[in-house]
Amino acid sequence: MLKVGLVGLGFMGNAHLQNYIRLEKEGFPIKLVAICDIDDKKQGGALVEGNLPVGIDNVDFSNYNFYKEMEEMIKTEELDYVDLCLPTYIHSTMAVEAMKLGAHVFCEKPMAISSSEGQKMIDASKEYGKQLMIGQTLRFFPSYLYLKETIESKRYGEVVGGYFFRGGTTPIWSWENWLLQKDKSGGCLLDQHIHDVDTINWLFGLPEAVSTSGKVINEGNGYDIVSTNYFYPDGKVIHAEDDWTINNDDYGFEMRFRVNFEKGTIILENGVFKDYPHGEKSFEPDISKESGYYYEIKHFAESILNNTQADKRVPSESARDTIFLAEKEQESADQNGVKVNL
Repeated sequence: MLKVGLVGLGFMGNAHLQNYIRLEKEGFPIKLVAICDIDDKKQGGALVEGNLPVGIDNVDFSNYNFYKEMEEMIKTEELDYVDLCLPTYIHSTMAVEAMKLGAHVFCEKPMAISSSEGQKMIDASKEYGKQLMIGQTLRFFPSYLYLKETIESKRYGEVVGGYFFRGGTTPIWSWENWLLQKDKSGGCLLDQHIHDVDTINWLFGLPEAVSTSGKVINEGNGYDIVSTNYFYPDGKVIHAEDDWTINNDDYGFEMRFRVNFEKGTIILENGVFKDYPHGEKSFEPDISKESGYYYEIKHFAESILNNTQADKRVPSESARDTIFLAEKEQESADQNGVKVNL
């Protein structure tokens, strides 16, 4: 039976909590025993806002021991691993400390506030012999896995182009408004756009160069709107955009993509996932409707239980390279879209 401690009970912390409750109900050998958060109101189940339908329901928080300090929680509860759902700028510090104290670490995306901080997490994992996995959840979503398999099998030939987008409301719900502070979140580019940056890195590898334009709307924040072209040696046309300024309840949130192959196209838009073989009838693939959040947590837990390598699905070096790629996009945007080589 795995003993887990959840660190951070904000929007994503609550989303992770729901999945632990579900896993326990399903009979999976895991138990969330403790929660760590510096906000006393969270112990009473304070309302947590966010931009995704992640299934946040009422929770009986009396089932968990609450702590304000992660170190005390790990030592007292003798945890197998901690699940870090914290502001980006403290990911590295907290992950390194947890591994030093003897706990494996599952950490929400993005890996860290910089690629150098991400490397510190990798170094600590090796030094202390602890598992580390970053929650780049799209690598676990069935639709994105279907796309990945199509690319690798080459059933439609080579990729010739791809477009990725996500967008929604400005995140004004974070603790002390950290999401709208560039030095703490990296803005839309590092917090939200990072999903598509990671997807592009995962699907195609690092590009040769990038060209990014960005717009700061909220003073003191990083870029609130970003648009990037990725340049690859084979000439495929890859582009990604993000916009967290669509502040209307009628829109909500959307992630979409279109990937063109020599012999077909795969599209996710408006919540509909379809496969378009050239010259044949389109169809909706028969894939799981399950959330990637559930799959990633279960995968990490199974890896700890079975002593297998969790980060084969999300190699820590790959998660670090995603941050490095985002840094190059930031560099390009800071120079009004100049092409920056990696």
